[in-house]
Amino acid sequence: MKKKFKITVNGETYEVDVEEICCEEEIENQPRTQEPSLSHEQAKNDSMIKTPVITKRPILEEGGTEIKAPMPGIIVSVNVKPGDEVTKGQVLMILEAMKMENEIMSPASGQVSSVNVVEGASVNTGDILIVIGAA
Repeated sequence: MKKKFKITVNGETYEVDVEEICCEEEIENQPRTQEPSLSHEQAKNDSMIKTPVITKRPILEEGGTEIKAPMPGIIVSVNVKPGDEVTKGQVLMILEAMKMENEIMSPASGQVSSVNVVEGASVNTGDILIVIGAA
């Protein structure tokens, strides 16, 4: 499935075609844990520390809210745990992307149903970070 997007970078607008290369079934059938892929340079370094990668898909309760990663990056801190009550606008975690720390805030009030990342985890755009149940 191809989608067309307009992206503006430094005042210049570009049209970009994006093609989806996998489907939900393939993602759900993958193993629960997965090693991050290494570049040729990284693979040569035996002392490299491996970071956890998210692959599980949490179950969304009716009326619940999934908080997804807005961009790829590394989780710097997680400020909540399952069972915590959160309010709309509360900082749930910090995501570092392109050497900038981004606050991931709660879009709704409720109770945290699941936290699907740990500090140091690499995430991709759209990965489900936290699920908040209905208030």
